[in-house]
Amino acid sequence: MTDTGVPPVTGAWRAGDPSGGRRWISGPGPVRLEAGGVLPAFTIAYETWGTLNADASNAVLVEHALTGDSHAAGPAGPGHPGPGWWDGLIGSGRALDTGEYFVVVPNVLGGCQGSTGPSSPHPDGRAWGRRFPALTVRDQVAAEAVLADALGIDRWAAVLGGSMGGMRALEWAVGLPERVASVLVLASTARASAEQIGWAAPQLHAIRADPHWHGGDYYDSPAGPAQGLGVARRIAHVTYRSEPELAERFGARPQDGEDPLRGGRFAVESYLDHHADKLARRFDAGSYVVLTESMNTHDVGRDRGGVAAALGRVRARAVVAGVDSDRLYPPYQSAEIARGIAGAGEPSVITSPYGHDSFLIETDQIAALVKSLLG
Repeated sequence: MTDTGVPPVTGAWRAGDPSGGRRWISGPGPVRLEAGGVLPAFTIAYETWGTLNADASNAVLVEHALTGDSHAAGPAGPGHPGPGWWDGLIGSGRALDTGEYFVVVPNVLGGCQGSTGPSSPHPDGRAWGRRFPALTVRDQVAAEAVLADALGIDRWAAVLGGSMGGMRALEWAVGLPERVASVLVLASTARASAEQIGWAAPQLHAIRADPHWHGGDYYDSPAGPAQGLGVARRIAHVTYRSEPELAERFGARPQDGEDPLRGGRFAVESYLDHHADKLARRFDAGSYVVLTESMNTHDVGRDRGGVAAALGRVRARAVVAGVDSDRLYPPYQSAEIARGIAGAGEPSVITSPYGHDSFLIETDQIAALVKSLLG
């Protein structure tokens, strides 16, 4: 059921909220960013499962997607409004066996669930808001390298991620090849495509057109840009699923008790409304903008001689997989990554009706890929 109450100004985690399973590290500053901006310092929130062994050789880094966070496993509870987004993969006896591996999941730099982002305090005490600098995937990985150093991890046994998380996993393997023993890149790309950037454009416009956006400085206002964020989520969510799945689940049927001929909604509209409302209650519009723009500028080949040359730097054992029904990150993009990494072989194919979201849904198929990577 959609909550009928007014969404909060921001769904970001704020100081004073329950910490849940989060821990934090602070990075030294100032940090000069790839696009030219500067962060005087930064904080990364993260969660861990399992125990780091004596030589720190069993650490696995898991990278979340756009609206994910550090809570990859475990139940919902104070500080964590939802259960872990990869809960079926992390734990005792699971593919990422916490009796064997030390699993680390950070909230991405620019995010809103404990790491430094637009909703975080600026040095002057107010939220960063519109002053938050542009980030790239490389900046985010550089911040995660500081986290690895703080945890005493010189080399990851594996780095895993899907979608935006796959971008960061790939950037780790390309930019810091000596620090990655193996890598799993799911439903992702070596560089953003025109279509991906094009789908992002109306989402960004929707947020910025919300009268409560205030140029990004809405955190002290009585209302936030929930409507714009909701429209962005509706657009995005259609691209996350497949047309056959939506046709099978909803068709052109009306929502129960409503008549589209008389102003009511179709069932698929109700479904999108539900996801829009959920996101507005757990995420931040400013982070959505910053992270979407970082995905738009993702290109492992930038200043490295192109994508092929960049992928040739990878030394990690690599497993690459796409989803057969993914219309946002189509399988040819996974094939480009696999072709460019020595020894990667043909990309694996996740067979699913669920489109791009399959990397979050098809637990058994993803578990098999993880086991093949770590086996």
